[in-house]
Amino acid sequence: MSNSQGSHRAVRGRGRTAVAAAPAAVPAPSPVPPHEALTLGARPLHPPTAVDLPAPGPADRAATLAALTVPAPGGRAGARRAARRRRVPVRPENLRRLVPQALVVAFLAGGTTAFVADDKAVVLDIDGEARTLHTFADDVGELLAEQGIDADGPATVTPAPDRALGHGDRVTVRSSRPVTLTLDGVRRRVWTSEHTVGAALRRLGVRADGAYLSVSRAAPIGRTGLALDVRTERTVTVMADGREHTVRTNAATVREAVARAGVTLRGEDTTSVDPENFPREGQTLSVLRITTTRLVREEPLPYTVERSGDAALAAGTERVEREGRDGACRVLYAVRTVNGVRQAPRVLAAEVVREPVSRVVKAGTGPRDAAR
Repeated sequence: MSNSQGSHRAVRGRGRTAVAAAPAAVPAPSPVPPHEALTLGARPLHPPTAVDLPAPGPADRAATLAALTVPAPGGRAGARRAARRRRVPVRPENLRRLVPQALVVAFLAGGTTAFVADDKAVVLDIDGEARTLHTFADDVGELLAEQGIDADGPATVTPAPDRALGHGDRVTVRSSRPVTLTLDGVRRRVWTSEHTVGAALRRLGVRADGAYLSVSRAAPIGRTGLALDVRTERTVTVMADGREHTVRTNAATVREAVARAGVTLRGEDTTSVDPENFPREGQTLSVLRITTTRLVREEPLPYTVERSGDAALAAGTERVEREGRDGACRVLYAVRTVNGVRQAPRVLAAEVVREPVSRVVKAGTGPRDAAR
């Protein structure tokens, strides 16, 4: 080995000794400033900056210059580990200031979260017109009250007013309309929230198959309502001329039901019930074949007896002064035959042909001796 090589190694050896002794001259970090303490709970501390350090003196400048010019053992990773070891704990007075501030922030954040959580976006559908609302209502009834809708009125509300209201729910309100319904001859007034005749009949449970409707099923029901005549199909049995006829009909009268059974009423023919009555389900109707004939008879009119007292006659005696004579009357009768059975004749008219002559009788009122 030459002298020049030995001198170079000695120089490098002295350099290592200087590097090893340099870290001992780095001053201890100062306490953490208040603006750094506010970040302690959120993330790790960074090494103190020039703003955080106190004003350096001449000795401090030399030590700092040595620390900056001599790399720390382990390179950059070692520097980061050393910075973490140099963290300074938070001062108690800084912590006391931090806790109330954190509580206020948490309270405000919690209140905002609760406020946002209570707000619900719901869809309100009123008679087919839907719109989205934001509300703090707890149930459907409270939402309707906010909108000025009477949940206890005749309107139909879905879901029920006492149902809890959630975000994204849909509330449907159908206002009721009056319908004057004549169902199989019985008239009544009903309310419905349906908008068409067919839907209203289904809601009311009216069997409309084969029924007569005075208004088309597709006809709309306005807010003012309408009058509706419904005649459902019924089974009616018609007895006529010794035969039985059973039909399904929505006829409005007995006469019409008989006609639909293929039976014709002629002349004075009628039915066992008033032909203008409404036929009921399962009713049996009898057709009455009626013929009427007229009969003229001359009948006597009996004469009457006229009595009067006569003092010239002894008591207990009578004298006929005029004989009586019957009269005559011509009577017109109607003779009715029902299904071949003759009924009692009925007087239609009467005419006196000959007046009767009364009989005149004198009764004695005088003494008996006078008669001798």
